[in-house]
Amino acid sequence: MADVIPFDQRDGSLWFDGKLVPWREANTHVLTHGLHYGSCVFEGERMYNGRIYKLAEHTARLFESARILGMKIPYTEQQIDKASNEAAQSLGTPEAYVRPVVYRGSEMMAVAAQHSKIHVAIAAWPWPSMFDPAEKLKGIRLDISSWKRPAPDTAPTQAKAAGLYMICTLSKHAAEDKGYADAMMFDYRGYVAEATGANIFFVKDGKLVTPIADCFLNGITRKSVIELAKARQIPVVEKHIEAKELDGFSECFLAGTGAEVTPVSEIGPHKYKPGKITETLMNDYAEDVRRPVSQVNLAKAS
Repeated sequence: MADVIPFDQRDGSLWFDGKLVPWREANTHVLTHGLHYGSCVFEGERMYNGRIYKLAEHTARLFESARILGMKIPYTEQQIDKASNEAAQSLGTPEAYVRPVVYRGSEMMAVAAQHSKIHVAIAAWPWPSMFDPAEKLKGIRLDISSWKRPAPDTAPTQAKAAGLYMICTLSKHAAEDKGYADAMMFDYRGYVAEATGANIFFVKDGKLVTPIADCFLNGITRKSVIELAKARQIPVVEKHIEAKELDGFSECFLAGTGAEVTPVSEIGPHKYKPGKITETLMNDYAEDVRRPVSQVNLAKAS
């Protein structure tokens, strides 16, 4: 981590409350409601070959997350799409990670903050593979988290809200301390849920099996992988997966904007071997995200 430039000390520009501003000047106060009370939502997006993958879908989810948290974004979805492209293109590279974030400001410092200003910032920066490429091809190792994804009546589980990631940070830190790359989390009922920042898939008897996304995000990458699998005539089963079923799968992989499609070789004591279906979907996803804009527009038109 010694070579990582702190995020408040980078050069360039980012989009902040309506315009591109110098990166180092995009500041907010320490008494910001989003910091103290978790009134903050965000998105994780990637630009490939100069195109932000599934941008409209990400922006729509950002607005829905804000709505769930009672925040009205002071821009239209089209304006945020345009701003996201401006922020990404200001980096000057064809590939980047893009992070829109929406949060309540510092006008009120109490649990109730209905009159706080809603701020929007969008930044982009270079981000290679989340996992070491050599390790990724062999399959990464996952710990099993002691934290569980909460029930829908205890947290806004369908929002990509900052506060929901606290237990993800705790889980990933604990996993890395033990030499794992990440951790798998169960949900409040004891069913398999997801990893700390990506959805999870398994393979059994030629079928793709994935948890029902009823208490965690139905990820945009998750939806893309399901579409790609169906295009390959690979049956997809969405079901509640019990812990005792983990030994019955032959393959496993993660799917997320950061993780992309990443094979898994271990989940605690359970072993898997990256195989044909995982490799096929990993390659199909890599091709899909890098399709030329002309092909994307043609697909939409048809």
